[in-house]
Amino acid sequence: MTRHERTVDVLIIGGGPAGLAAGAELAASGAGRVEILEREQTAGGIPRHCHHGGFGGPVLGRGTATGPAYARSCVSTALSAGAALRTGVTVTDWAGPLTVDTTAPTGLERITARAIVLATGARERPRSARLVPGSRPPGVHTTGELQQAVHLYGRRIGGRAVVIGDGPVGRAAADTLRVAGAEVVALVTDRPPAPLAALARGRDRTPVLTRTTVTALTGRERLTGVAVRHHDGRTTTLRCETVVFTGDWIPEHELARRGTVTLDPGTRGPAYDEAHRTDRTGVFAVGNLLHGVESAGHAFAEGRAVAAPVLRHLTTGAWPTGRPAVAVDAPLRWVAPNLVGPDGTLPTGGRFLLRADRRLIAPLLTVRQDGRELYRRRLLRPAEPGSSFPLRAGWLDRVEPDGGTVRITVC
Repeated sequence: MTRHERTVDVLIIGGGPAGLAAGAELAASGAGRVEILEREQTAGGIPRHCHHGGFGGPVLGRGTATGPAYARSCVSTALSAGAALRTGVTVTDWAGPLTVDTTAPTGLERITARAIVLATGARERPRSARLVPGSRPPGVHTTGELQQAVHLYGRRIGGRAVVIGDGPVGRAAADTLRVAGAEVVALVTDRPPAPLAALARGRDRTPVLTRTTVTALTGRERLTGVAVRHHDGRTTTLRCETVVFTGDWIPEHELARRGTVTLDPGTRGPAYDEAHRTDRTGVFAVGNLLHGVESAGHAFAEGRAVAAPVLRHLTTGAWPTGRPAVAVDAPLRWVAPNLVGPDGTLPTGGRFLLRADRRLIAPLLTVRQDGRELYRRRLLRPAEPGSSFPLRAGWLDRVEPDGGTVRITVC
């Protein structure tokens, strides 16, 4: 089959909030031909099937929209600004430093750009990737699969259901199950009790089993239960016909990896600096590809923020090398951004994001480079696992560009 070849100025891969925001800002800023590719038939990303409220769209009130309304607002903003949006198009591989191969119902294409923005998002780990034993009976979902089935295709779930995870995504999954007619018998988490878990229990009276691990799924023709082990060694099986695995997000990094973009070992997304530059010249990255998973609003803000660095690159062609890495020590899990650029650009919102493996009460954060202390601050609020917390970026001007790794520790 003949592969059609063409060129654009900026190619954005991914049509979620981050990619749409980047497209809107770049097109409005005169970046030339700006094209957004989305493999789904409808753009908008995860918010398309999140029917709860709390979203604030570009042309909507703050926190007043449902997910689908927010997604439509993002699409409208990109198109109104002049970005080209093509759906049902999958990028299959790289064919050069800034060239990709695509496939779509209309045929094969090879697209070359002056700059590429990766905005491929994140996904939840399925049951198999979490190494939960059992057969593969119907009734096992991730949150995204559940929300698509219920909100996009109108499926009724019914019966008894168990949700693995008690964070915001787990509670959203529980709400979706109730809408679909299911009885949520428990939320299960291996984490210790936390205020949010207590709030969830008090609000809808669904038991939250903390410090509890899923050990197996039972049933062959159909799911019949979830076997769990409590922290004191007790075991039981929760009878149910549906289980939803929530959280445990991983960046959708396959395309970045195939392009030999260096991945950060903590976030598992591309390593990047405050200007969203990866270590591959001309390739930027934004949104939850960098840190699964932050809010849609944060992803949208990152998409807008990448426009200025992309425009500078289109003008100058300059690209930094040898940037100091930013790393964390346990119990911190990751930091984003995780490279320090040479031009003094501040990260989105003027802050770095940190994630911890366990709950930290009033943690004292220290930033050092080559043994030299750059910053020290105690946080007044607890840091919860599964949620990011900010680190102000005022210490960036004290980083030695030719120095070693910048390390962030907590005590």
